[in-house]
Amino acid sequence: MATPFVHLHLHTEYSICDSTVRIPSLMRQCASFGMPAVGLTDQGNLFGLVKFYREAFANGIKPLIGVDLKIRNEDEEDRPFQMVLLVQDLDGYRNLTRLVSRSYLEGQIRGVPMVERDWLDEQSTQGLIAISGGLQGDCGRALISDQLDLAVERLAKWKSLFGDRFYVEVTRMGRPGEEAYLQAAIKIAAEQAVPIVATNDVRFIDAADFSSHEARVCIQLGRTLSDPDRPRDYSEHQYLKTGDEMAALFEDIPEAIENTVEIARRCNLDLRLGETYLPEFPVPDGQTPDSFLKAEAEQGLENFLQRKMLQDDVPAEGFNSMAGPYNKRLADELAVVRDMGFPGYFLIVADFIRWAKDHEIPVGPGRGSGAGSLVAYVIGITDIDPLEFDLLFERFLNPERVSMPDFDIDFCMEGRDKVIEYVADRYGRDRVSQIITYGTMAAKAVIRDVGRVLGHPYGFVDRIAKQVPFEVGIT
Repeated sequence: MATPFVHLHLHTEYSICDSTVRIPSLMRQCASFGMPAVGLTDQGNLFGLVKFYREAFANGIKPLIGVDLKIRNEDEEDRPFQMVLLVQDLDGYRNLTRLVSRSYLEGQIRGVPMVERDWLDEQSTQGLIAISGGLQGDCGRALISDQLDLAVERLAKWKSLFGDRFYVEVTRMGRPGEEAYLQAAIKIAAEQAVPIVATNDVRFIDAADFSSHEARVCIQLGRTLSDPDRPRDYSEHQYLKTGDEMAALFEDIPEAIENTVEIARRCNLDLRLGETYLPEFPVPDGQTPDSFLKAEAEQGLENFLQRKMLQDDVPAEGFNSMAGPYNKRLADELAVVRDMGFPGYFLIVADFIRWAKDHEIPVGPGRGSGAGSLVAYVIGITDIDPLEFDLLFERFLNPERVSMPDFDIDFCMEGRDKVIEYVADRYGRDRVSQIITYGTMAAKAVIRDVGRVLGHPYGFVDRIAKQVPFEVGIT
């Protein structure tokens, strides 16, 4: 039977600069090792949270959510301290997201988000378990610089803040000074009655992945692998080791292994994914978003049909024949929008598009599947009559495939920020955010970058890259 062990300090591909761990591969490997849980602790972000959470459950593994935070070092801003925070419950999750957001909004130093030490107080750390950061934590730095009293002082402060939710991190990854740190850390942890925990600070899945990981780091840094002066911050031991490997590594301090399972047991975040939380659209008294959208759409359609009758020179007796398909389509769409719970969404989108037009900010006519909605057309979201061009509403909203509607709207680049500001002011800044898009490296670009870090001449690498066929999906 495999030794029970949980990796609690692990970066995935969402730590762009320093990890090659892909989440699906990670989960398959953890499942094959029989690990009960695994932690996500990317550097300063939670970008991979949803994917990680879903993949973990799909593989029968308990997901542990956390972040590897940088804490500003007042003495050396270029050398921030590290600390891993793991979420115990929903309160902890909310506190962690607040800390991460604040680090980007208020704590960036030369583009690197950092947390200020005084942001961590009793309220902001509720529901969070802290792991000291090992050699890169403030206690670790003090220990390896022979400042024992300072290390004890810092450890006592963390213990006072987190109580029994603070753990001293120990590693054995072949780094300089690591063993001396470990012995000193064990000693002061015992003196202060603070538990220790073993991690492997994972950056890649298999031991054989070290060279490709180093190439990835060199691509990021703009260095070559043979450069004697390039940073060498990682070791070949930072792969996803089995429980047995970790137990053998720490056979002299088995409690460090046992505590990984104890921490996993204490972390029980229940995220309700797939639920939609939209801000409320302010409708007139006595109306609901559904009834207000219906009234707006019907009035908009009436106005459109009157214009169409004049433009197409339709006689009065032909009005009903012309209007019939539009009335039926509108009723059908409104029923779907109502049943799927999205009247408010349509009203919100129509509202900020109307505001943009009222303030002379150019707005595109509408792109994508949203152009197939007659409701969107008659309330001013799009400028395309879907019936005229035989566009399908079901490609946009389909009761059999429940998903959020998604309008692709283009605003003039000079006025775009004004529209975002309007939406935030009207509906609440805590309800409005922008989203990130991740790009992957195309095959030819990867070949050129890897060739460069290997030190090969550009002409040679370029000839190889040109042999790769241009095909969607090759990354």
